[in-house]
Amino acid sequence: MRPYPFTAVVGMPDLRLGLVLSAISPAIGGVLVRGEKGTAKSTMVRALAGLLPEVDVVEGCRFSCDPAAPDPNCPDAPHGTRAVRRPARLVELPVGAAEDRVIGSLNLERALTEGVTDFQPGLLAAAHRGLLYVDEVNLLHDHLVDTLLDAAAMGRATVEREGVSVSHAARFVLIGTMNPEEGELRPQLLDRFGLTVEVAASRDPEQRAEVIRRRLAYEADPDAFAARFEDTDAQLAAEIAAAQKLLPSVELSDEALRQIAEVCAAFEVDGMRADIVTARTAVAHAAWSGRTEVSTEDIRVAARLALPHRRRRNPFDAPGIDEEQLEQALRDAEPPEDPGPPDDDGPGSGSDAPAETPQGQQQPETGGEPGGGGGSEQQSVGAGKPYRARMFSVAGLGEGAHGKRSRAVTDAGRTIGVRPPGTRAGRPHLVATVRAAAPHQRSRGRDGAGLVLRPSDLRFALREGREGNLVLFCVDASGSMGARSRMREVKAAVLSLLLDAYQRRDKVGLVTFRAGAAELALPPTISVEAAAARLEGLPTGGRTPLAEGLLEAARVLRVEAVRDPRRRPLLVVVTDGRATSGADAVARSQQAADMLAGAGVASVVMDCETGRMRLGLAAELAARLGGEHVPLGEVAADTLFTEVRRRAA
Repeated sequence: MRPYPFTAVVGMPDLRLGLVLSAISPAIGGVLVRGEKGTAKSTMVRALAGLLPEVDVVEGCRFSCDPAAPDPNCPDAPHGTRAVRRPARLVELPVGAAEDRVIGSLNLERALTEGVTDFQPGLLAAAHRGLLYVDEVNLLHDHLVDTLLDAAAMGRATVEREGVSVSHAARFVLIGTMNPEEGELRPQLLDRFGLTVEVAASRDPEQRAEVIRRRLAYEADPDAFAARFEDTDAQLAAEIAAAQKLLPSVELSDEALRQIAEVCAAFEVDGMRADIVTARTAVAHAAWSGRTEVSTEDIRVAARLALPHRRRRNPFDAPGIDEEQLEQALRDAEPPEDPGPPDDDGPGSGSDAPAETPQGQQQPETGGEPGGGGGSEQQSVGAGKPYRARMFSVAGLGEGAHGKRSRAVTDAGRTIGVRPPGTRAGRPHLVATVRAAAPHQRSRGRDGAGLVLRPSDLRFALREGREGNLVLFCVDASGSMGARSRMREVKAAVLSLLLDAYQRRDKVGLVTFRAGAAELALPPTISVEAAAARLEGLPTGGRTPLAEGLLEAARVLRVEAVRDPRRRPLLVVVTDGRATSGADAVARSQQAADMLAGAGVASVVMDCETGRMRLGLAAELAARLGGEHVPLGEVAADTLFTEVRRRAA
């Protein structure tokens, strides 16, 4: 089936422009496409490959070396002189790909038996001088994303394994798509993408109808549909090729550089990557527009694509850019106009201009009175400022998804042993493999320098790293929690733990209980931003149905154990320990706690009881659950360290 034509996609001009600019200048660093499901993100990315010019490669080179400038360090060197032309490749990286499949691997059997370094290229080598596409990049393991972005930034991939170092060129346009509802990328990984584009489905009925019309026509006859857009796709491909040729001739003046620096400084971006990417994007846009000098419009377009995901923001804030702030920064960076020869009106007009500036600066102060901003925060029980929280983990050794919380057997980490014979997973263990093969060399008739190796001799390393867990919050939102503004402190503590879960690559869920019932406020998800939003608007009041809250938490954990059996749970119960709703409330809550403890659920009880007269009910609940009891004031990591130092003194 022929791919969907690029020019047949309706709407999404920002995505179209971002992809085209990255194709013109791969040094930009690729594009991250963020958007809701069903917005044709993947369709447009796959269609881009058909617009790229064909590439000349050395015949027989597995790493697609350029005949005009072959890589002297290519593993397939020395090269021949014959060249072949092929289309630019679009290589798709599956979310579940192993590290060896991405960066390549060494053939351990040939290395031991023949004494040769046989490097098997990975997806990075296949994508050289083409496109590397990662759908749902936010679900990819962090160490793989970091490997991809390092290769995209450096233009080379290096494999250091079993004492052998192999390096090859890996220059490609990296394109990732993601649905923010399924979780965000880490800020340090987000920054490594050159451009970011937000896409959403059109709300215009006519445009939506046209999307349906074209899609149905494509599915009915892909060849005929693609033929309708052959001319427009060919014209766009020719324009991209022309812009690539013009790119080296585009001049970036000192005035343009000053504008770029002014804009990046105005948005308080960290580091210098934003400035460099914005400059490269502005140059590519000038070439795309057929100009040889960067203009203010080029910088404006580049900033809208390169800065939204780099501006300084809170962890739970979505990327974005303030258009008014951008325009103001561009105006501030413009060189002053030539005032011309002085006249009688010169001094007067010159003195008036500075006088207007303080008045303009005072206007926001008048409009933003303390009462206006403070009133909106006091209308609901909002959360206080989050802080660095203690790390809570699940005991034992798990085998869950890569993360940074609990100990687990992973593909990356320190080697702690050897996997059982017959297990073919992870990296080969060289010493164990040699030990397994050595006793059989005489019986196998070895007569040379190399080992006589059988597949059954291969041994693989057992590595210990960290896993992400399911952190299920079970939050008491009853009337007792709202007394004396306690809920504000509780929300700050839970928000801090959510921030910790965000950093440790956990899955989170939220169960609340109040007024005689419990509800699943947020099903388990990797989008901690959604959990933070639900927490912020959490109402309080009514009696305390502690048993119902624990039972709902147990139900959620049972369902999630079927959906994701490898991810171990950590239950965080936020309560003062009171149970006041329904008959036999205390006895039923004790039975629910015993059931969770019997199921082996790791738990933490955050004790929210305050005042001089304390009942210690939360500590009793923690004992029944077999979990850790943590007073609310000791959730902060710094508080714990301070207390330890105080007691030691």
